[in-house]
Amino acid sequence: MKELFGTGVALVTPFNEDKSVDFEGLKRLVKFQIDNGVNYLVVLGTTGEPATLTSDEKEQVKAVIIEANNGRLPLVIGIGGNNTMAVVNEVRTADLSAFSAILSVSPYYNKPTQEGIYQHFKAISEASPLPIIVYNVPGRTAKNVEAKTIIRLAQDFKNIVAVKEAAGDIVQAMRLIQHKPKDFMVISGDDMIALPIVLAGGAGVISVIGQGLPKDFSEMIQQGLKGNVENANTLHYKVMDCIDLIFEEGNPAGIKALLKSLDICSENVRLPLVNASDDLRQKITNFAANY
Repeated sequence: MKELFGTGVALVTPFNEDKSVDFEGLKRLVKFQIDNGVNYLVVLGTTGEPATLTSDEKEQVKAVIIEANNGRLPLVIGIGGNNTMAVVNEVRTADLSAFSAILSVSPYYNKPTQEGIYQHFKAISEASPLPIIVYNVPGRTAKNVEAKTIIRLAQDFKNIVAVKEAAGDIVQAMRLIQHKPKDFMVISGDDMIALPIVLAGGAGVISVIGQGLPKDFSEMIQQGLKGNVENANTLHYKVMDCIDLIFEEGNPAGIKALLKSLDICSENVRLPLVNASDDLRQKITNFAANY
């Protein structure tokens, strides 16, 4: 799975003023990634607001991204949830022919035990025709997938090939890197500590900020993978303030405000999310103007 090294971006779903999907904005977003060095695209990850998309809209989003990408970058599809049977059914029935892997978030709200999390991903693994990236984001799911559970999954199921680690805990990430099987990938899911994770032996990042600052962010990760620490740090400190800004009022309102300032797409999100405040929008616009 060398195609998953480097920088993947979790694409937003642009919306028009009437909150319908802005497919032209989505095409521009895909082109912006391809033109600026991103390594792969994540389709309908949680940043893409799939929780508020209809089934038909999800299919349209997938089709537009596949067409706009035209085979140029590997694609990863987000399929996850807290109903194991529903996730398994989607994995079994969806057309996955355009995708290289599945990104599947750990069950949220239910707060399963570590054994429950293991059994959830076991069921997905046994149903999946594609490699699986486990997504650990306890700030959203309310349950950390412990390192020992990830390592157990990696050892027991050959098609569980990576973890997107977004606990914000560099020590946990390092323990994963320390104990993982040789070919298993630890991918940062946290933009602020993506470079430290790469320098510790991680495989890269699935990023939010990467789609707004793709050239510098993807180059930062490449420099880190090559061990060029000074060059990587220079780029990290260049983008660092913007990482804070885009998450100040939650995701994806912040990144959409940045994309609007770059004339890629509008800033609109769907309820229960709301657009970035005027104050934050101005700070992001000022950053982009002086970047």
